[in-house]
Amino acid sequence: MNYYAKKSASIVLADWHPADIKAELNKKGLTLRALSLANNMHQDSLKTALRTPYPKGEHIIAAALGHEPEEIWPSRYAKRMFKAVIPPQAINA
Repeated sequence: MNYYAKKSASIVLADWHPADIKAELNKKGLTLRALSLANNMHQDSLKTALRTPYPKGEHIIAAALGHEPEEIWPSRYAKRMFKAVIPPQAINA
């Protein structure tokens, strides 16, 4: 399941739609509620990962789907992996 979004003349992978994530879980006989309870969490905890960044929940959902969280939510991980490039002259100044 690859979604593409155009962004300033370059193609970037887009996050999976929440309905697609739920559908993939359902195909495997799972629900967000069941996954939450199986991981000793409140029954609605994993719903949070569908609408807002929640690394622990993202990893649980991704593992259940057999993917890496970076594949399901590439925009979230692009922001987390950002490293500022500071020129050496700025450090020594």
